Amino acid sequence: MLNFEDDIPAAAPRLQPAVPPQAFDPAYLSFGIAATATPTPPFAKGGLGGISPTSPHTPIATAAADTKHRRVRAEDKRIINANTDVNQLVPFKYKWAWQKYIAACANHWMPQEVNMNRDIATWKDPNGLSEDERHIIKRNLGFFVTADSLAANNIVLGTYRQITAPECRQYLLRQAFEEAIHTHAYQYIVESLGLDEGEIFNAYHEIPSIRAKDEFLLPFIDVLADPNFHTGTHATDQTFLKSLIAFACIMEGLFFYVGFVQILALGRQNKMTGAAEQYQYILRDESMHCNFGIDMINQLKLENPGLWTPEFKTELKAMFQKAVDLEYAYAEDTLPRGVLGLNAPMFKEYLRFIANRRATQIGLDEMFPGANNPFPWMAEMIDLKKEKNFFETRVTEYQTGGALNWD
Repeated sequence: MLNFEDDIPAAAPRLQPAVPPQAFDPAYLSFGIAATATPTPPFAKGGLGGISPTSPHTPIATAAADTKHRRVRAEDKRIINANTDVNQLVPFKYKWAWQKYIAACANHWMPQEVNMNRDIATWKDPNGLSEDERHIIKRNLGFFVTADSLAANNIVLGTYRQITAPECRQYLLRQAFEEAIHTHAYQYIVESLGLDEGEIFNAYHEIPSIRAKDEFLLPFIDVLADPNFHTGTHATDQTFLKSLIAFACIMEGLFFYVGFVQILALGRQNKMTGAAEQYQYILRDESMHCNFGIDMINQLKLENPGLWTPEFKTELKAMFQKAVDLEYAYAEDTLPRGVLGLNAPMFKEYLRFIANRRATQIGLDEMFPGANNPFPWMAEMIDLKKEKNFFETRVTEYQTGGALNWD
């Protein structure tokens, strides 16, 4: 059984012997093709990583060309700052990243395949849910409908550009697609229940507890989305590592879990089962996102041990403490009174428990010694291989390539 507290089992990343890295060339972040002395912007009209198709004989230093055009060797790959061709997926070095990509593809699902009829009837029934339960659902959706868009923005506008390991890039593309599926799922729930779309989708501007969490995250997106930002120095590499930790360990590894517990608690009481089923699939996806990010963080640390300074670890501990405080404020906002067997103080202990787990996964000390998990049943929620097969709930079937009818 997959255990939420352990996330998806993953092999510990190992730093393989590598030749000393050459000076990092940012041109490799776009196409992996050696740039000329006066490079053309990678996406400029007519440009291809600095080589103009109208100037096939542009001089390139012979030694540089020999190095940059040689076949890729696995030992030369690095998570960031490698001068290997990012277009060449193989030979594999980070097999854990490729295995997670394959697993994510096998977990594919779509929101509209989940039947929402019972949820609609429950929501329309004046006695179907209490006001506190309705408040939880609307606050949950108010955070999540834009949260996965922020996560996707972080990938496609920032993180992906700096990663030089093609296996990791491959998983990040799949992850970005899954973030889109999650946004689709929340939209599907909002539409099915007939909620005010403006109220729900604009909640991250209007609800202080939601806005505070997003304002905490936005600087980590903005710094990587800056077109002038590049890794390659001690300072920028630390900035990049800190952003990875903010999204893998805090956003996807902590900020989502108050909402997951609340909606899945409804489902455990046979309420809003369609929404709960989608949240369970999302929890499975997000657990893998979190675990992939942690593997990438640990591999990056192995390849760049000088980044993990005492001062940097102190910054991270402060970041974790701030995140726990923000998420607890959100828990208090969503649960002004006890409901579903839950209350806000339970989440204080839960968030400390999760923060300890995330901190130790990346090599930090526990921040809240002795914190326990008040929701042990969450460990079962990630396991979708129980009595009911996932595909039995689908209202449509996928077709394999050989079964498609093109008439």
